[in-house]
This record gives sequence, C-alpha cells and structure tokens, in this order.
Amino acid sequence: MKRNHAVACIGLGLAFLCGCERHSNKETFYLVTANAGLPYWQTAAAGFNHAAQQYKVTGKVVGPEGYDPQAELAALQQAVASKPAGILISVADAAVLLPGINAAVQAGVPVITIDSDAANSHRLFFIGTNNDEAGGLAGRHVLEKLKGKGNVIVFTLTGQPNTEERLKGFKDAIEGKQISIAEVIDVKGDPRAAVAFDRAQVLLNQSGPKKIDAFVCFDSASGKMVSDAIKRANATDRLLVAFDVNQDTLDGIKGGSIEATIAQKPYTMGYFGLKSLDEVFHNPPQHADKDFAADSFSPYPVFVDTGTSLVDKNNVDFYLASATAQK
Repeated sequence: MKRNHAVACIGLGLAFLCGCERHSNKETFYLVTANAGLPYWQTAAAGFNHAAQQYKVTGKVVGPEGYDPQAELAALQQAVASKPAGILISVADAAVLLPGINAAVQAGVPVITIDSDAANSHRLFFIGTNNDEAGGLAGRHVLEKLKGKGNVIVFTLTGQPNTEERLKGFKDAIEGKQISIAEVIDVKGDPRAAVAFDRAQVLLNQSGPKKIDAFVCFDSASGKMVSDAIKRANATDRLLVAFDVNQDTLDGIKGGSIEATIAQKPYTMGYFGLKSLDEVFHNPPQHADKDFAADSFSPYPVFVDTGTSLVDKNNVDFYLASATAQK
C-alpha cells in the first residue's frame, strides 16, 4: 500500500508539473501594424518572432502592407475574434483604432501599444520611442548644422500620433531661433514615398530668400527619396536629416547624401512587447480596463522608452555592422 501511495504521489506530481507548463504553442500573440511592407516593420516583426520562438509560443504578424488605418482596424478585429493571448499594435490613427483597442480589452484580450500610441484607450501601456525627444534631437542637430538660421521642409505622416509628437519636439527645439519651417508635407503613408521625391525636386529649384536649406523626414521611407532628389539636383549644400536605420539610409550617410538619421529600436519594441504580453497573460490584472496610468500601485509602467540616438558619419559604421550581423 505504501508503494502504491508513493507511485500515486509521483504521478500526481508529474501531472501537476505538466499542467503548470508556462508556455505552449497554443498561446497565440499578434503584432498588428500598418505599413507592414516597410523594412522598419520587418525589423519589429523579427524581434517579435524571436521572442515567440524563445518562449515556444505562436506569434502572428498581421496588417496592411501600406498605410491604411481602416485595414489595420479590420486586422485588429480579426485578431480579437480568434481569442488570442495578447495583442501588440502600432496605432496608425488613434481616432480609427481606439474603439477597436477598447473592444479587445473588454473582450478579455490584453493590448499593449508599440511605436505609436493611443494614450486615451484602455491599452495597458506603451512601448516605444520618446517621440517628442526624437523630434527635439533632430531639431537641435539642424540648429547646429545651419548655425541657427535657414528654411526647413518637413516630411511626415499627418495624423499619426508618433509623427505628430516628433514634429512638436522639432518645433520646440527651434522655437525662438531663425529657423523657419517653410512647409510640412504629408507623405500619406506611401511605402515608396514618391510624393517626397517629387516635392523635393520642385523645392530644390527655389533660390534667394525661399531657398530650402534643410529637409527633415519624420517617417522611415522618405529619407531615401529626398536623398535621391538631392543627388539628382547635385545640391550638395543642402542638409538632410532622416529617420530610422534602413539600409539605404545608412548607405546614404556613408555616401554623404544624408547628413544624419534618428535611430529607433523597432526590434526591441517587438521583442520586449511579446515578452510583456506573455507576462500579462500569465499574471492578468483583476480589471483589465482600469486606468493604470493614474494608479500609484499599478503593476505596469505608463511608458517604456526603448531609446533613440543620432547616427551620422562618426558612428554609421557601427550601425552598418549591426545591420549586417542581423541578416
């Protein structure tokens, strides 16, 4: 009887251990984006999938290839309908996506935003760049290089929360200086950024008081196209500050057609994002739609800053080497 009791206990212990296995490929996490075809989002997806592989869970990356908030909302709703373990989402348009995020949380699906936030939604917290500071970093660099005086063109995605914050940070950095923003151009999420190339070609022909001294790009696609326009016009006296560390952007810095770029960490956003969702899934809050930002005893931060840095000719080789190592 003692022997049988011992065997039974061992069996019960093994069953308990098996039942408490933390991870399973049946646990499915989603990364929802717009502009999924951009190298930036392919990098974020690589980090997300790497974390999923490490945890032995299932990671799925969904969303439109181009900038289409309505299509991103549809992808979000489809993901919620599958009852996943959690969702990471980059918010292309807060007005469009906020109701879908809140509906996901109300359905019991934890949501964390990355890259671009919907601060007034029920998402748990935001992981990404301090975009106000990133815009300020670009602004201070332009001030230094133009010696505090000149006309600037800004290329951006109008209405997207992160790019709006970058523009604000840029404006704050140049406030009170003799730097004038001649025009803010919406590239409308075109992954080829054709509007940036076409408009830059026209603007490069302006002279006298209207001469454009610098171009600043707050999206990851337009830097390459503005660089091509500058090279075609042989306008070597113009300054170009890009965003992100796409291969063609780094090559442009190395070749001298791009002065600098502001580097983000999309891989880290995806990687840390999945691991954060996994922790929430296994240790869920009692009330998922609680205002954790206002709670002094919240288990979650309001914002996880993944970091920014300025890349120019002085450190571009380090970033080129890092990009090569990831291939």
